[in-house]
Amino acid sequence: MIIAKLVAVIALGYLLGSIPFGVLISRRRAKVDVRQYGSGKMGATNVLRTVGRKAAITVGILDVLKGVLAVVFAGLIIGEDFLVVGGFPLGVLSAQVMAALAAVVGHVWPIFVKFRGGRGVATFFGGLLVLYPPAALFGGEVLIIGAGLTRFVSLGSIIGAVGTYAILLPLIILNGFRVELLVYALIGTIMVIVVHRDNIARLMSGKEHRLGDKVKEAASPPSTDSLE
Repeated sequence: MIIAKLVAVIALGYLLGSIPFGVLISRRRAKVDVRQYGSGKMGATNVLRTVGRKAAITVGILDVLKGVLAVVFAGLIIGEDFLVVGGFPLGVLSAQVMAALAAVVGHVWPIFVKFRGGRGVATFFGGLLVLYPPAALFGGEVLIIGAGLTRFVSLGSIIGAVGTYAILLPLIILNGFRVELLVYALIGTIMVIVVHRDNIARLMSGKEHRLGDKVKEAASPPSTDSLE
């Protein structure tokens, strides 16, 4: 029974993450597919450049909620059940971590729009906001300060994710916090870095877009997908 529940929370997390709020809102507000412009992604940053501030704020909040709801629903579904694997108990926290990571995967590779999604940063922090709020707030502040000072959202996102892992590592070692939190931060941080590899290349070559830059049509724009 617990195995079925774990599969269910992972699937639910992925489906929540796959909801393409950036695509839906950009189509509704501006009659465009945001992925045809700028970075070609559906996250709040590209919506800001393409559609505007109000739409970007809405998308950002909804993308955070994907991670929040994935964790909350996982807790409700698993309850007090647990499974022992190799002497390690997989209980509610393990399930919540799996669900939150699945939501990030869903945002990056959403099934509803042919696996062309965003970077997953907001959803990552949404999951962490429920799992361990202080780390999420710390990493979020690092992200905002980094992006504000450099005007590179990509750089702010990377150092914000790394900051969450950096703050959790000593807490796990010194205060005996659950190791599942560190696993979430580590895997999430690796994912954030991997999906920003094109940004990293542009940062190194001095070609990365800054906040406030004019949006251009994506070099290889995806076709407008139906939401089947």
